[in-house]
Amino acid sequence: MRGYVDLFRGLPLIIVLYLVGFGIPGLRLEFLGRIPAEVLGTVALVLTYSAYVAEVFRAGIEAVHPSQRLAARSLGLSYSQTMRLVVLPQALRKVAPPLMNDFVSLQKDVGLISVLGAVDAVRGAQIEVAHFANFTPYVVAGLLFVLLAIPTVRLADYVTSRLAKREQAGALL
Repeated sequence: MRGYVDLFRGLPLIIVLYLVGFGIPGLRLEFLGRIPAEVLGTVALVLTYSAYVAEVFRAGIEAVHPSQRLAARSLGLSYSQTMRLVVLPQALRKVAPPLMNDFVSLQKDVGLISVLGAVDAVRGAQIEVAHFANFTPYVVAGLLFVLLAIPTVRLADYVTSRLAKREQAGALL
């Protein structure tokens, strides 16, 4: 697991896109048939972002104070019960804001799939710019990404502030 996380956090997403998007079809595996660029791009994004998400969850679990584990074990809970009933609920509250930020980043990085030939907002803008020599389509594509990201960013801010208020108030979640 550590090697997977280190590898995919260390590789730039564009390299993973090239390796998956052009490397897998380059193997000419007949039983796979022709795989659409969108599917290959999604595989590359999942490989990369799952490493980041795994690291966020690891940090969230480690952020739970060891006394919580010790208290649960002293009550007679097994390791799995301790994780399920005590550690993971606290860890999930701690990782919600970073996960929302990862989601916003993923939403923006989807445009990189266009390097594999998939037609999305970025690729469509590139085609229009090449055809008309007018850079307005890039502005429109950028605005579309911003319009998609704003609600997610606001939701992330809301979740973060709500969790911070509850934590400062000492309330149970």
